[in-house]
Amino acid sequence: MSWLSSSQGVVLTAYHPSGKDQAVGDSHAKGGEEATSSRRYGQYTMNQESTTTRVMEKPPFDRSISQDSLDELSMEDYWIELENIKKSSENRQEDQEVVVVKEPDEGELEEEWLKEAGLSNLFGESAGDPQESMVFLSTLTRTQAAAVQKRVETVSQTLRKKNKQYQIPDVRDIFAQQRESKETAPDDTESQSLRTNENKYQGRDDQASNLVGEEKLIPPEETPAPETDINLEVSFAEQALNQKESSTEKIQKSKGDDATLPTFRLPKDKTGTTRIGDLAPQDMKKVCHLALIELTALYDVLGIELKQQKAVKIKTRDSGLFCIPLTVLLEQDQRKVLGTRIPLIFQKLISRIEEGGLETEGLLRIPGAAIRIKNLCQELEAKFYEGTFNWESVKQHDAASLLKLFIRELPQPLLSVEYLKAFQAVQNLPTKKQQLQALNLLVILLPDANRDTLKALLEFLQRVIDNKEKNKMTVMNVAMVMAPNLFMCHALGLKSSEQREFVMAAGTANTMHLLIKYQKLLWTIPKFIVNQVRKQNTENHKKDKRAMKKLLKKMAYDREKYEKQDKSTNDADVPQGVIRVQAPHLSKVSMAIQLTEELKASDVLARFLSQESGVAQTLKKGEVFLYEIGGNIGERCLDDDTYMKDLYQLNPNAEWVIKSKPL
Repeated sequence: MSWLSSSQGVVLTAYHPSGKDQAVGDSHAKGGEEATSSRRYGQYTMNQESTTTRVMEKPPFDRSISQDSLDELSMEDYWIELENIKKSSENRQEDQEVVVVKEPDEGELEEEWLKEAGLSNLFGESAGDPQESMVFLSTLTRTQAAAVQKRVETVSQTLRKKNKQYQIPDVRDIFAQQRESKETAPDDTESQSLRTNENKYQGRDDQASNLVGEEKLIPPEETPAPETDINLEVSFAEQALNQKESSTEKIQKSKGDDATLPTFRLPKDKTGTTRIGDLAPQDMKKVCHLALIELTALYDVLGIELKQQKAVKIKTRDSGLFCIPLTVLLEQDQRKVLGTRIPLIFQKLISRIEEGGLETEGLLRIPGAAIRIKNLCQELEAKFYEGTFNWESVKQHDAASLLKLFIRELPQPLLSVEYLKAFQAVQNLPTKKQQLQALNLLVILLPDANRDTLKALLEFLQRVIDNKEKNKMTVMNVAMVMAPNLFMCHALGLKSSEQREFVMAAGTANTMHLLIKYQKLLWTIPKFIVNQVRKQNTENHKKDKRAMKKLLKKMAYDREKYEKQDKSTNDADVPQGVIRVQAPHLSKVSMAIQLTEELKASDVLARFLSQESGVAQTLKKGEVFLYEIGGNIGERCLDDDTYMKDLYQLNPNAEWVIKSKPL
């Protein structure tokens, strides 16, 4: 069941917006077709207009800014791909049973949202004692707090209407308690140190991290970052709000063609860039909670409506290759190859395409023969896991068609049922930078299996584009071909006008373009979210420490003795300005390293690896990493360009360990 959806319809018709496109469509159409027909095939719905009534007809509507950029390319590849999907589905003739579930009301959707955000104890039977969420709420920005407050109020109103017996906290009381907690909290050295050192670049941006309950408005940034920089230090929603409050700055939509897209970059962060996969699971869970709240806050600030979508339940097979849930497929793959994170069939299809050479003209665009694709599917289902399938018989274009078929026949879309509507709504955000910020948060929110498979797909698509001089597949060509396969889903089978269909086609193609072009940026966890996790961990540690001291006092232990022991374990007899790095799996198990302004994580690794001998000497860069463990983070893998002194100041109680990444 999903809580997100855009306000636009999403079913795309095989409508050709120009005479040129119509002629292309005619070349693929069968003679003697009915004037109008509506088909359900697999997961997709498409309304096919009679080709005889559409010849040379111009669209009866004005185009939006996002469409103008696509007119130059005439979207020919997009409409041809839709026609190919239709043909492929007719030959497959495999209908899935779809059960439409009763649509939840707004209160139920917001209740689900609060659960996903880790705030379920603010309502229901566990409500009345919101202390568990107080630490979490204390780390929220102004816009994040507003997003939470809005959902809590909706849930509270809904539950009151239903005459629930349990106590429902008033949202004003929750945030009032948070304000009182903040005002009365003593200033201790640890919290001061964290606030001072967590972001030495913040300055004016530090105001954007105001805690819940502060009524002071955040002024716009005095000197905004260059357009090409993606500011990861300040909440995206706060940046959007600051931009709205600054009347001097005009917001314009930028066109989607490759020539006009900015070259976005991430400014270097001395405490290290954090990427998806770098954090321990317990911290990644907190990141996802915060990313969900931040995404909602961003959409709220920009006035993008996110409604519910129809909940659907699909009866699926529990084994095989196609039409199988990703998680089920990975479970059966992991029985064959331990640690598999990307479906084996998916990997093999990509390999087969690349074996044929990425210089092939029209790669991904030219379809394989539909009957042959159907036969290959059946043969793969029977022989793939047995290892008897003859891959030499699979032509390159057939492998590409099978790859796209695999993606669009997933029972739940690769971009996930929960967030597919939010992905589609990205096109409605005012600027490319904000669209990119939303995509960054959405990638973080994807389930692991979906995210890993999407990453493998985008990396493959980039390799195809790298050969565009020979294969004639530019980034927009590839985006046009792939968009229908990722963004069309049975769960979105709603009728819509032709104008809306064209807008959706243009928008999804542009979103696909952004996913491909900026993929290296999208797997980064924003620093402001990592810092919020650090704050949560710090407050939780203090809470646990207070509870332990109270327990020890009750047990008649000497409180000062405990505090001295605690201090000695943290200090570990290491001189000031020196860190001790542990490497339990290397021959040089431990080393004391003097911190300097220029010392990087890569330098620490180099010192250890240079002293290795025997088997360990064969270790290469990229096989072992330096980790920051404990203190105000659970566990974090450091990138090579992390400046160790800056990170030490941010997390002085951490341990430093060299080890390999887990599978």
